[in-house]
Amino acid sequence: IKAINAVVAFVSSKRQLAISFSSVRSSVEGILKHPLEIKSVSEIKALLPDLVRFSYIPASDLQAKELDANSARTVDYSQAILPPRQPFKFQEQILVLDFVDNATTKKATATPQYGLSPPTLSTTAVKNLIAVRNERFRQAIEELISATPANDDPVNLLVNAGQTFVPVNAAKSSSSTIKSDPNITSSGYERLSINQIISNISTSVWYKDQIVHRLSVEPKIAQTSHLDPPISEDVANAVLKSRRIQNLYCHQVAAITTVRKGRHVVVSTSTASGKSVIYQVPIMSCLEEKPDATAILIFPTKALAQDQKASLEQLFQTTPRFEKLKVATYDGDTPQDIRAEIRENASVILTNFDTLHASILPNEEKWRSFFKRLEILVVDELHYYTGVFGSHVAQILRRLRRLCAAVGNRRTRFISCSATLSNPAEYMSKMFGLDATEVDVVSNDGAPSGSKEYLIWNPPLVDMMDPSLGRRSSLSEASDLMRSLMKEGVRVILFCKIRKICELALKTIKADLANEGRLDILDKVRAYRGGYTREERRRIEQEAFSGQLLGIIATNALELGIDIGALDAVIMLGFPMTVSNFKQQSGRAGRRSRDSLAVMIAEPFPIDQHFVQNPSDLFDNSLDDLILDVDNELVLEAHIQCAAYEIPLTAEDKKWFGPLMTDICRKSLKQDRDGWYHPHPKYLPLPSRHISIRGVQEETYMVVEIIGQEHKRTARMVEEVEVSRALFELYEGAVFMHQGESFVINEVSHDEKVAKAIRSDVNYITSPRLELSVSFVLIFLGSRFFQNPVCFYSGKYEGFSECHSLFRGKTILDAVELETPPWERESIGFWIDLPNSILELLRVHGIDSAAAIHAAEHAFLIQFSLSQDVKTDCRVSKQEDAEEGAHLSTKRNPRYPRLIFYDAAGKTGGVVSRAFDHVQKIMNCARTIVNNCPCSDGCQLCVQSPTCKDANLISSKVGANLILNGLLDSTSTEKGVGSDN
Repeated sequence: IKAINAVVAFVSSKRQLAISFSSVRSSVEGILKHPLEIKSVSEIKALLPDLVRFSYIPASDLQAKELDANSARTVDYSQAILPPRQPFKFQEQILVLDFVDNATTKKATATPQYGLSPPTLSTTAVKNLIAVRNERFRQAIEELISATPANDDPVNLLVNAGQTFVPVNAAKSSSSTIKSDPNITSSGYERLSINQIISNISTSVWYKDQIVHRLSVEPKIAQTSHLDPPISEDVANAVLKSRRIQNLYCHQVAAITTVRKGRHVVVSTSTASGKSVIYQVPIMSCLEEKPDATAILIFPTKALAQDQKASLEQLFQTTPRFEKLKVATYDGDTPQDIRAEIRENASVILTNFDTLHASILPNEEKWRSFFKRLEILVVDELHYYTGVFGSHVAQILRRLRRLCAAVGNRRTRFISCSATLSNPAEYMSKMFGLDATEVDVVSNDGAPSGSKEYLIWNPPLVDMMDPSLGRRSSLSEASDLMRSLMKEGVRVILFCKIRKICELALKTIKADLANEGRLDILDKVRAYRGGYTREERRRIEQEAFSGQLLGIIATNALELGIDIGALDAVIMLGFPMTVSNFKQQSGRAGRRSRDSLAVMIAEPFPIDQHFVQNPSDLFDNSLDDLILDVDNELVLEAHIQCAAYEIPLTAEDKKWFGPLMTDICRKSLKQDRDGWYHPHPKYLPLPSRHISIRGVQEETYMVVEIIGQEHKRTARMVEEVEVSRALFELYEGAVFMHQGESFVINEVSHDEKVAKAIRSDVNYITSPRLELSVSFVLIFLGSRFFQNPVCFYSGKYEGFSECHSLFRGKTILDAVELETPPWERESIGFWIDLPNSILELLRVHGIDSAAAIHAAEHAFLIQFSLSQDVKTDCRVSKQEDAEEGAHLSTKRNPRYPRLIFYDAAGKTGGVVSRAFDHVQKIMNCARTIVNNCPCSDGCQLCVQSPTCKDANLISSKVGANLILNGLLDSTSTEKGVGSDN
């Protein structure tokens, strides 16, 4: 151990990249005077597995790669859209030996290349490093001896443990070195029970009491019932017998019975409880009685619509009576030349609200026959439609109901489904514009479920004897756990919050599987996220559904109910923003009544650690009520313009759009001689084109891989990236990841919106430091609510990358200044200036004003029910600004001591004006909560936001308390917002 330690310490003091085993082997053997065997090093790793790195990596990871800046200049773009490239073959592998505490905290200076020349350690520092490590290994040996039972030999235990850590060269693996379990290739693999798997994990060599909380949910038997009268034999054959369904669950019977009575229903039951049967049976029964009837099914994603289309087509083909009926998707991908045929001949159309708003309703004259025959409208995943988007959807449904009524159809029945609604009747009635008495709620879940184990998993310290090294990364823990589950034949999905982490997780897991020689599993793992092409996503969905995959690493793109087959386990990498998301993601496992597992791996962020300390808050708290603002005047006016285009408006239309309609029509629409209101000319020729229901529609950049040598180069499209992401992720030298493989961006054309990339297995990632600047163009309204003004403004916010850093692990290898165009968006918002008295109070208490302001902004938004569509100026501390930006030119505007809030959706949102109108009430609520919250440093109930882009790392509950109390106490003699001053 001492010989290896000395040599590695000396080499690492001179080099920053990974150290190959071959480069230190001869020196160590010279000290030992005998050969150094791989198994001996594996035994050393077994002593302290988290401190020793001993594995194979791609050869390119050891060298600084200088990319040819001209390699992508001449490319044949006629082949830019090529079939998916074959899986990347393993390149030459090199065995590395290193220690995790080699990382230096000193930053390297920027260099022209991406290979770096690190600073060297002094002789004294190297000696100290060697001494510290030697002492730690001595302690590890003593710990092993003391923990060894009296009848066991610690040497034998260490030798046996070392066999687990013998690295495998994936590029040269033979049948004798590749490990495999033939059972896991079979879709019918009989895995162990989840209890036994958890027990196995708990006794594994890498387990270190990471499970800090465990909750067991008992299995539930099915509660069945019968329809009275029963459905016809044809419908039963199609929906039930073809799927071998013997009985309907009680909630299915209750919902179908409600629809039969001509009433509307919202079904709020667990994931995978058979909710699709609830609308399939009424649709088929209706078509049996009225063959010319129609139905519309609305889904939040095109993938869900495709799933249900395939399911309905299969049902229709099982019975001669239905086989001639047509089911069709009608969305943005539907070719123009078949749209007329779908309108005229389809019995069931599957679509989304974007298409309903922009294509179907504006062409109502072509759809009148279809609307007149519309019997059933289904809105799946109702909880998906919240915030400003939900407000748009509510108005679209009112427009649809108005058009149906205009052609004499007031009999359409509405069916909604969701797994995570706390207020289903209220939410559905508000969404559809119905009276609450017209809506029945079905929430008594009769579906069976297997037992489920919930685990909260907190990464352990890297070294219990040296807490300064911190905890293991949550990503490494996720890799270990996911690999362990897959080896047991468990089908698992790992949810990541952002795309980049999704790709890093896949790369990490693939590398770890390769090092273990588990190539049989390696090819059964895929990533799934937004940004992939439609064809690639469909291929992955099919691979998952058919049982070809053991592991999927996904963003919330798979949180909704896309059928990817049975999953046994869910791993959530970090708290997934809300308790509702936690329950939605957890529900993806155990979808076929087998026992299942859900694990949340806590990240080091404050909100994750809150649930580690208070797990009951995750399981015992009820879901928050979803809020829908149907009186948002900006949204309402937009859809009144659209409605007036579809059919001119009269005073009678207040029953659809509410009492605000009259004033909006007078101010913003054109009235003809007969009193009919028409859209304002500025919205013509088609108002819906001016209204984006999802905020500003973004252009995309195309990332293309440059393949081949000079004069024979072709381009393969990798994926498309939205502008708001591209300007921060696509720049020369950036590492872009796709399906766990690394691409280095070589050239970016902002005019053509194309980023050219070369596939390269670099051993680092890049990350830009993002800066948000809010500027004020026009102040609409001011008030003297506080000692300093509260100002409502129109302006713009822009994001830009000031520099990007190269990371290996947590170590910054280099920092390079960037010149990229800013990303700008217009918006509206308001700010609240802090008086000098509060700033002086913060200074006296030694509180960073940036941390205090940040916490106060979050405290305000937590008490604002529509906060998901409002953003604030999340920030870093002054000290961090100074340290990180010292060697770089700064582009940022100075940050004034003020609370800032603005509409995330730009000028079309209008939500922030609601906050401005009720600023005093919201401030008082925030102060009460912060003052009375029992937490010590802040939690998600008072000053921490799950959606904070800086993960609440810079936050001060005490500072927020001082700001809120200071502002509100100063208003005791002041007038409120909206008063005459």
